[in-house]
Amino acid sequence: MAGTEVQAPPVEAGHMEFNWPVRVYYEDTDSAGVVYHSNYLKYMERARTEWLRALGFSQQHLREAEGVLFVVMDMTIRFLRPARFDEQLNVTSRLNNMNAASMNFTQSIYNDDADPICTAEVAIACLDTASMKPRRIPEAIKETCRHGG
Repeated sequence: MAGTEVQAPPVEAGHMEFNWPVRVYYEDTDSAGVVYHSNYLKYMERARTEWLRALGFSQQHLREAEGVLFVVMDMTIRFLRPARFDEQLNVTSRLNNMNAASMNFTQSIYNDDADPICTAEVAIACLDTASMKPRRIPEAIKETCRHGG
């Protein structure tokens, strides 16, 4: 039909998993040596940033050259057991799907014994840096994800 935009199907990328190691530092813990709950969010944010970097996309370049940024719009997190000072953790990020202007991840944090520390479902929105309104995810990112990184 003339004038109708044909849209590519959403990216179904549940097989794409990225791992990022994190060491627990003293500054990450409370007085009992247990990781303070908000620091798990920082670990997950770093893992998503490094996932993008591993795909070849710098958040700074995306912001400055493409005019886009990614923000968390929804998160459900479950804390399963504490992480402690000096533990080595592994943060996994699995892209479940990507739509026109959003991505959904499952993220988990494990200790060295592969015991789950916490898990989260994270919805990310792509925003225009000038208007702070939703914007399509750059096609280069979608293409890279469609082809498995």
